[in-house]
Amino acid sequence: MAGCVFCGIVAGEVPAFRVVDEPDGVAFLDTRPVFKGHLLVVPRTHLVTLADLPPESVAGYFGLVRRLATAVEAGLGAGGTFVAMNNKVSQSVPHLHTHVVPRTKGDGLRGFFWPRTRYADDADATSYADRIRIALGV
Repeated sequence: MAGCVFCGIVAGEVPAFRVVDEPDGVAFLDTRPVFKGHLLVVPRTHLVTLADLPPESVAGYFGLVRRLATAVEAGLGAGGTFVAMNNKVSQSVPHLHTHVVPRTKGDGLRGFFWPRTRYADDADATSYADRIRIALGV
């Protein structure tokens, strides 16, 4: 898509520190990493959100994300990884992308980046679960 920086990286028109370029996706270093080695994994085609990823592409794309999470640990000596995706809200580039961030114990990253909340009671929690189940059609 014209004007999409991630499409430009996939096409080789925008420079990036590529880690892998495969039919299922392209992975490259984030230019503003949480920690060094922070990767962005993008599908080759322009998609905006996870809902846009065709069902037949899910296994290949997330297989690539899985392999990269393992490689980040092994290659960087990380204790683990944080794997995350934003859809619409907080999505700085409107092209589906998955963050693979190396983690080490005591690295200073505290859970999620947003404030946590609680349900008022079990009935409140049940009402949220029910609304999601209804949207799923189950």
